[in-house]
Parts: sequence; structure tokens; C-alpha cells
Amino acid sequence: MLKLKKLNGTTVVINCDQILAIELIPETKIIMMNHDFYIVQESVDVVMQKVIEYHAKILDVGRTITISDYRQ
Repeated sequence: MLKLKKLNGTTVVINCDQILAIELIPETKIIMMNHDFYIVQESVDVVMQKVIEYHAKILDVGRTITISDYRQ
């Protein structure tokens, strides 16, 4: 999930796995898979970096999970 700020200053949290496209109009417009959109204060580069960091955290959590009581 990404925590971003709309142009009016309110916070919005969006599911980054549902992002279809990001447009620069010159504001950053995030278009979701259901074709809803959000116009946010963050730049395209900041949004992309947040997506990368989110997915890195997900992968990192997956690496730390181990099965310690596995029996066949």
C-alpha cells in the first residue's frame, strides 16, 4: 500500500498492485485498474520509488519466513 497526498493535502492510501498507469499532466495522475484515478502531490519518480520499496519489503518478509516444524 502506498501513502500519498492529494493536491488538497488529504492523505490517500492506494493498493500499488492495482495501478494501471501513471501520467504526468503536469501533476501526477495515478490511474487504477478500475479506471478511477488519483491526482497526487508526489512526483512520478517518488511514486515509483515507493512502489519499489513496498515490493522490496514484501519480498524481504517472504525471505524471513521459514518452516521450522516440517514433517513428512
